[in-house]
Amino acid sequence: MPRIEQMYAFVCEDSGPEDEGIIGMQTGMGWMPLVGADMARVESLRPIAETTARSLGKPVKLLRFTTREEVEIIRAQ
Repeated sequence: MPRIEQMYAFVCEDSGPEDEGIIGMQTGMGWMPLVGADMARVESLRPIAETTARSLGKPVKLLRFTTREEVEIIRAQ
């Protein structure tokens, strides 16, 4: 698996341009955010993002994040 250098996220505004969140889908294990580190994953999530846009009646944006910062390492105990 290659090193993750960028992330993509499907995002929707809630009450305005300064109020947005990553959209997700319900799975058998809870909510899964619509995010991916490569375009193959993003394209596999696109139909869900399109359905969400139609159901909410709001545009869904695809954002790309490119700054990598290691915040913490959680080690096995």
